[in-house]
Amino acid sequence: MRVFRTETFEDAIYDEIVSLLRSGGIIAFPTDTAYGLGADPFNNAAIDRIFQIKGRLETKPILLLVSSVRMAESVTEPPGVFHDLVEQFWPGPLTVILPAAKSVPLKITAGTRKVGVRCPAAGFATRLVKRFGYPITATSANRSGLPSAITAEEVREQLDEAVDALIDGGSLPSRGGSTLIDLTVDPPSLLREGPISFETLQHFFEGRIWRVA
Repeated sequence: MRVFRTETFEDAIYDEIVSLLRSGGIIAFPTDTAYGLGADPFNNAAIDRIFQIKGRLETKPILLLVSSVRMAESVTEPPGVFHDLVEQFWPGPLTVILPAAKSVPLKITAGTRKVGVRCPAAGFATRLVKRFGYPITATSANRSGLPSAITAEEVREQLDEAVDALIDGGSLPSRGGSTLIDLTVDPPSLLREGPISFETLQHFFEGRIWRVA
């Protein structure tokens, strides 16, 4: 397993990681909420490896990171409210569940035909997605049932040498996940409250949002 540190990154290292992803490799890398497992979502073998690494049931969908609204639109079929929502809260810790485009593999959506997308407020993650040119996966870099990892050391403790590269971005500020909102239903549903609060979203939607208990 190669280990890279974000403070020493140069263009050649980005190119090396992009090449690794395009060849089906798996990386662990820092996002704005936790360390994630990055892979090409259109490579079925790579996605199978993610499920194996995490010990995760294939009935759970996998989140995708994007670097722009346009990239999100390339893998989803968003309703009109999506654009107003992300104009206010992206980049940032808001994951939006949308109808998946037909091109998105069923393994990513776990057969639901829905996919969660997020544009992160994290320099390395955003630059990597831009250089890759397509969304990359960002399911948390931990074994299923264990806490999410906020340091490279915690990734090592849980996953050992299971990934092909580990990008050490230091210690992340908190262990909480992103706010998770489902726009495939009307009114929208808050599935998980995170840094963006239910009250903030209530204000945005003028009360037309409900929270899953």
